[in-house]
Amino acid sequence: MPIVPVHLQNNVLIIQVPSTYFYEFLEEHYVEELKRAIHQELGPDGRLEYSIVVDQGNSQNQPRTLNLPTTRKAAAPVAQATPAAALATGPMSSSARHVAGAAAAPAPSATTLRNPFEASKAIDRNYLHSQLNGSYTFENYIEGDCNRLARSAGLAVANKPGTTSFNPLMVYGGVGLGKTHLVQAIGNHIKASNSDKFVLYVSAEKFTNQFIESLRANAVQDFANFYLLVDILILDDVQFLSGKDKTQEMFFHIFNHLHQAGKQIVMTSDRPPRDLVGLEDRLLSRFKWGLTADLQSPDFETRMAIIQNKMQQDGIDIPPQVVEYLAHSVNTNVRELEGVLISLVAQSSLNRREIDLEMAKQALRHIIEEVEAEVNIDFIQKTCAEYFSVPLDLLKAKTRKKEVVTARQVAMYFAKEHTSHSLKSIGHHFGGRDHSTVIHSVQTVSDLIDSDKSFRGQIVELRKKFAGK
Repeated sequence: MPIVPVHLQNNVLIIQVPSTYFYEFLEEHYVEELKRAIHQELGPDGRLEYSIVVDQGNSQNQPRTLNLPTTRKAAAPVAQATPAAALATGPMSSSARHVAGAAAAPAPSATTLRNPFEASKAIDRNYLHSQLNGSYTFENYIEGDCNRLARSAGLAVANKPGTTSFNPLMVYGGVGLGKTHLVQAIGNHIKASNSDKFVLYVSAEKFTNQFIESLRANAVQDFANFYLLVDILILDDVQFLSGKDKTQEMFFHIFNHLHQAGKQIVMTSDRPPRDLVGLEDRLLSRFKWGLTADLQSPDFETRMAIIQNKMQQDGIDIPPQVVEYLAHSVNTNVRELEGVLISLVAQSSLNRREIDLEMAKQALRHIIEEVEAEVNIDFIQKTCAEYFSVPLDLLKAKTRKKEVVTARQVAMYFAKEHTSHSLKSIGHHFGGRDHSTVIHSVQTVSDLIDSDKSFRGQIVELRKKFAGK
């Protein structure tokens, strides 16, 4: 194994390894033997540190190195490692003195580090602010098929941070689907049950800006040591690191140190790791060490539950038909749904009027373009009822009259074709029928299209009515 002793000074032995993988291997398998040997040769004050080659360099540029102390507790009575790793990087001088000086310099203590969030104040772990929003909790995070895996994994992490196989936990999904709510709920839960843990929530954008500021102020050491104090690091919108090589390098080494020390890492992204571009492969590979869970657009039932939960929190009363109308009209994301509710409450208060279906439709006209003209289930039901000359309410009734059954089956067929509703949600809109009834209806219509020329003509006519929408 290409391990090279670099320097011995002040009872500190610095050994150079060619990559972080060698560093991690030594720490995992041989650190106790190394510490016993150092204790035997250098005495109780002996200390081991590593100089890791992170860039081999070329004929014009010297290699770049990363200096880290050992992170594992010694079996023999050797002195403790410095309180935080020295993560400063720079060109490796041909003089061993330069390398040894950088590695052996003691890291600043926790009480003298500059906090990137509050640069003017000294750091004390007991008073570090986690940057969390206390309103984000598991109690008000509605569970559904769209987020069940992510929520369950998040709760497991919150109960046992750093000890589950979900480390790191990566949560990804589109805008407004609850990523930030979920990861902050993890942080709030940990703070409530483990007051001694330092939980830190930070966006990737803020992390980058802090790192840039530390470079400008020649305080990279302070920046690094601050983040190494963290017990649970929550990094939001990690895709923002794309293309920022220096910031990625810093995060890579912070990630390695925290993960190896058993600290919990939680991240969010707008896409799965395999689709992230502009990020180093070594960083992406570490994102896949734990669990990657996605958040999808909430289904109809989940949207209903979100609205009802919001009503309960805000102490407002909305008629059931309005709740149902909102749930199937706003099917993109939770944030937009909450925006509609806020608008309705504001209109109700300003106009001193109870919230009703007409007010909801008026509110949606201003927030969602052409809602009434969209091909939604209401429009499909109305169009099919008119075409087959049956009362609209019978499509949701129990009647088995042939003409009603045909209209209902055709409406279900087009609901499956033109909307994003699940089979269960479609059945709910037709009098609470189950998903198997919807499947049967869709298959029946498909078979009739193939076998009945007259029926096929009717479907073509109806399809034209939906095509312009």
